[in-house]
Amino acid sequence: MGTPSSGWPGTFDDVVQGIEHLGRVVTQRVDLDLRRVAVVGHSAGGHLALWSAARQRIDQDCGIAKRVRISAVAGLAPVADLVQAHLSGLGSGAVAELLEGSPAEQSERYHAASPHLMLPLQVPQLVIHGTDDDAVPIDLSRSYVRAAQNAGDNVELLEMAGTGHMEFLESTGKTHAALCNWLTRMFADLSPQDG
Repeated sequence: MGTPSSGWPGTFDDVVQGIEHLGRVVTQRVDLDLRRVAVVGHSAGGHLALWSAARQRIDQDCGIAKRVRISAVAGLAPVADLVQAHLSGLGSGAVAELLEGSPAEQSERYHAASPHLMLPLQVPQLVIHGTDDDAVPIDLSRSYVRAAQNAGDNVELLEMAGTGHMEFLESTGKTHAALCNWLTRMFADLSPQDG
């Protein structure tokens, strides 16, 4: 936040362009399997990861073709509900800064930016959250997962006992191992030879 073109809609446009860039990379003979695209993000990045899958579904429903299809998404301590995040004051007003106002002032933006309000995502999802997270309360993820399941989504919630908010950044920790195991399961039935 605070840089030119950040916030609404620039941050969101950057995410879409970054994912779509994978399709251009493939045309330059870089060996990527576009059938195995998973988006993973932590905290505010977890919000954007879930949002990218939600946006993909909306684009498809509107007949907008995308070169890259997200096959799975994982949110690590994600800010999955922007309305609740704003109401609880998460990030000292970061949500209002991102969307340039409160849910009452920017209702359309919240509906277009909050994964919770954009359900179902229609891709497999993993939400991992630490029980000792004091930055993003675990209840935000619990509520999101219940809503996603009620909307018919395939979503798993892994609650990591004794884990805070920043442990997700450790590549040797239990949260990283859980994420890697889930990704392996998601793509286990897709061999490189499959067409």
